Amino acid sequence: MPPMPPMTKALLLICTAVFCAQALLGGYLPLTAWLALWPLGSGNFMPWQLITYAFLHADIGHIFFNMLGLWMFGSELERLWGGKRFLQFMTAGVLSAAACQLIISPIFGSVAPTIGISGGLFALLLAYGMLFPDRTIMPLFPPIPMKARTFVLVFGLIELGMGVAGMMGVAHFAHLGGMLGGWLMIRYWRGQPPFPRRRRW
Repeated sequence: MPPMPPMTKALLLICTAVFCAQALLGGYLPLTAWLALWPLGSGNFMPWQLITYAFLHADIGHIFFNMLGLWMFGSELERLWGGKRFLQFMTAGVLSAAACQLIISPIFGSVAPTIGISGGLFALLLAYGMLFPDRTIMPLFPPIPMKARTFVLVFGLIELGMGVAGMMGVAHFAHLGGMLGGWLMIRYWRGQPPFPRRRRW
C-alpha cells in the first residue's frame, strides 16, 4: 500500500483532532456555536463557517465513513493532481456545498447547523467517477461491485431523491452542492464552458 499523500493525511488528522476536542469538551455543542455552518437568518452565521464546518463531525460513525472515503478516493486523486491542486479541489467542494446548504435551508425552514466534510468527499467521488469511470468499486452499502461512474450516479440520485423528499438529519443538498463544485472545478481546469478556454491539464 503506497503511503498516504500529505494533504490527505493532514485533512484526516485535523478532522480527527477536532473530533477528539469535541469529545473532550463534552460533545460537539461548544465548537458548533463558533465553527458549524449556521443558516443565514439564524443570527449565528459567521463567514469563517463556510470552511470550518467541514472539520466538525457529529459522532463516531459520521467521522469514520467520511475519513474512510477521504482515504479511499482522496489519496489516489492527490497522487494524480499533487497537493496544491487537491487542496484547491477540496476547498471548491466544501465551499459549494456550504453555499448550496445556505440557499436550501430557508426553503425547508431549517435552523439547524451543518457539519462534516461530506461536501468535499462528494466532490472527490464525482472526480473519481469522471477520471476513472471503469474502475470497479465495492461499496459497503450495498456490497455490490459496480463501475465508478455507476457508483457516482447511484449516490447522486439517492441524495437528490432524499433531498426532494425532505428527509432531515442529513444535508443531502450540500452533498449535491459538493458534487457541483467538483464538476465546475474540473471544467475550469479543462477550460470548458462556462469557463474560458485554457491549456488542458
